[in-house]
Amino acid sequence: MKHTDISLILGSPESYFDKDVTVCGWIRTFRDGKNMAFMALNDGTSLQHLQIVVDKNSCSADLSALSTGASVAVKGVAVKSFNANQAVEVNASQVTLLGACPQDYPIQKTKTSLDFLRTLPHLRVRTNTFNAVFRIRSKLSAAIHEFFQQRGFLYVHTPIITGSDCEGAGEIFQVTTVGFDPSVKTQQEYDAKDFFGQRAGLTVSGQLEGEVMATAFGKIYTFGPTFRAENSNTTRHAAEFWQIEPEVAFAELPDIMEIATDFIKHIIASVLDGCGEELAFLEKFYEQGLREKLRNVVDNDFAVVDYAQAVEILKNSGQSFQYPVDWGKDLQTEHERYLTDVVYKRPVFVVNYPKDIKSFYMKQNVDGRTVAATDLLVPGVGEIIGCSEREADYDKLLKAITDRHMKLDDYKNYLDLRRYGSVPHSGFGLGLERILMYVTGMGNIRDTIAFPRAKNELR
Repeated sequence: MKHTDISLILGSPESYFDKDVTVCGWIRTFRDGKNMAFMALNDGTSLQHLQIVVDKNSCSADLSALSTGASVAVKGVAVKSFNANQAVEVNASQVTLLGACPQDYPIQKTKTSLDFLRTLPHLRVRTNTFNAVFRIRSKLSAAIHEFFQQRGFLYVHTPIITGSDCEGAGEIFQVTTVGFDPSVKTQQEYDAKDFFGQRAGLTVSGQLEGEVMATAFGKIYTFGPTFRAENSNTTRHAAEFWQIEPEVAFAELPDIMEIATDFIKHIIASVLDGCGEELAFLEKFYEQGLREKLRNVVDNDFAVVDYAQAVEILKNSGQSFQYPVDWGKDLQTEHERYLTDVVYKRPVFVVNYPKDIKSFYMKQNVDGRTVAATDLLVPGVGEIIGCSEREADYDKLLKAITDRHMKLDDYKNYLDLRRYGSVPHSGFGLGLERILMYVTGMGNIRDTIAFPRAKNELR
């Protein structure tokens, strides 16, 4: 039906004053008086609502059918509002009910907890909170593409179904067309009967295929869904999430760190510039000082510290950490946040991790103990980007695979890249939902995904 987006009226109210308009939307609040009724209408195009004023003596409407949650079409005249908190309102001449909503509609005006809203993924997106979060998610996604497209990166689509586990951890969802069959005695028999004739799973990363594309196109990036079958129920883990993974040929670790720095600054600046209203709302209700935190990232240089030095800083901090700190152990969130929030007070790259705690594909440093890898840590969260130069030496990569008892057949093509014109190359991975948690102040990753997938959660 022909109508005007509410965002257009709110964005340029003067151009609509004293003009006939038709708007559609869902009623967020409804107040019914003796002679007048008031509706806050939202059509999803704006975080703000448009006030509808209904004069019962002149407006054609069945007010008894109107309630919070119902959808309506409103015809009327846009006028200057006398309310200091809004610039424009619509004096309705006709209100048509499009979809009735019963009184048991669970999303009411009173504050509803995020825990409760997670049980209603089909309705929670109508709230102000998720209106703001998913509007920022859209802006952030556009800024990601903008960054890479402006710099000559090729956008590539890597497989969702794969025969290899990029991380070498085995935490993958199996993809199969074979049901329960008691006659099958071994995994080999089961795999042979399956669609691909071998075991297949949902991808945990597009990196390996991304490296293939980078050796042909130089600079590429992937941006798509990835999956981890981790038996985890923390606020930072999801079984399905979107990941951004650039791969750059002829790039060593310092090169990819520079790209990662520019990337983070660009996408956060885009949100600051384009989502001021949403950020103000989230700052008011979820994280005080949110915009200052984000501006601090954009305006400051990122620190760099060697892993060994970071360990010494933590050991000499006088802090009582839950997890012990020692060379050779991975840094935990509490360690990462101490470095960012207390020591450096800004984002920091921790570089040159011990090779035994990092993935097989990372370039081995000349000391034989560490790899050319870095994690970007940000205040308030900890690790947000995993980044490394990839091992370009065939023999070293082969040894890393065999030392970890990985199946060589699964990595034959990957090894071949080191035989046919190998070059130094680097890349990083950033989870979209992780950066969304950071820029929105949401404390649970499930509140940055419309339909979160986690252990025992599939709504």
